[in-house]
Amino acid sequence: MTHTARIGKRVLTRATALAAVGALALTACAEPDEEGGSAAGGGASGTVTLYTSEPQANIDEIIAAFNEEQPGITVEVFRAGTGDLRARIAAEQATGDIGADVLLAADVPTFEGYKEQNLFREYSPEDADALVEVAADPDGYYVGTRIIPTVLAYNTNDVAEPPTSWAQLTEQGFTDRIVLPNPDISGAAAFNASAWSLHPDLGPEWIRGLGANNPQVAESNGPVAQAVAEGSRPIGIVVDYLVRDLAAAGSPIAVSYPEEGVPYITQPGAVFADAQDPEAAELFLDFIVSKRGQEIAVEQNYLPVREDVGTPEGAPSLDQITLFDQDLAAIAQNQADAVSAFNEAIR
Repeated sequence: MTHTARIGKRVLTRATALAAVGALALTACAEPDEEGGSAAGGGASGTVTLYTSEPQANIDEIIAAFNEEQPGITVEVFRAGTGDLRARIAAEQATGDIGADVLLAADVPTFEGYKEQNLFREYSPEDADALVEVAADPDGYYVGTRIIPTVLAYNTNDVAEPPTSWAQLTEQGFTDRIVLPNPDISGAAAFNASAWSLHPDLGPEWIRGLGANNPQVAESNGPVAQAVAEGSRPIGIVVDYLVRDLAAAGSPIAVSYPEEGVPYITQPGAVFADAQDPEAAELFLDFIVSKRGQEIAVEQNYLPVREDVGTPEGAPSLDQITLFDQDLAAIAQNQADAVSAFNEAIR
């Protein structure tokens, strides 16, 4: 059985920034202050190029709030899925410098790999001592920005008795009823494939049993949640905040937290070592994990990485959720093989 991950606070000795990739979108903001200045005074100036997998509407909202405090800093966004972001960064490495200042994306293994390549700058958030422990990179190169568990979602019109464990998904009654995201596209799904394969009560045998029930593979978490809400596949493996979004909009969808616990990602952020404007990049990351930045995370239905901002309406607090006891280094090392085995079992 897994153990509840520790959620206590700790002081980070260092942390990181964020990034993005996708369709390049410029967020408008005021002209930079020629004199520059400090974060506290709101007079800093510069440009931050962000590569991120965050939904466009969410990142736009974050940047707008950041610019209320830092009107002299322009944030340019390149948004894409985590896999596409990795491909872009690899291409840029091969041909020259990475074009981003900050990376903000789904999974820790990607950040661990980049840390080993010395691609990140050391950084300590201004509010480091307010963050929950699982948000911290012990080496101080990246920082988690929200807690995103993967859960079981179910259509409340079609499912009278929702599954309460991962183990149940291998039972015959769930054949042709499950939908899940593609680990080749979704960073969270790739992370989960590794986390499940290393779990003592699940492992490769459970993954093969899941595959035997012919689950549908959707492109990413968004289509998974939609399929459950529409009832085309009444059981989904999906990140929890999307279920809350759809339920709040009136869809017949609800969450079940499996009794074995849940894998989770922290959507880390980091500053690239060769960032063109590292000071502005650090201010942007500071804001995301600040009290105001985490209040926005809660408004966007995410579980926050600090304990002084509450949780989304209808969501459990972190101490009410059993999180997988995740060895991030092992998950990172195992992920490529785990994704390959997962794809073989599922398809």
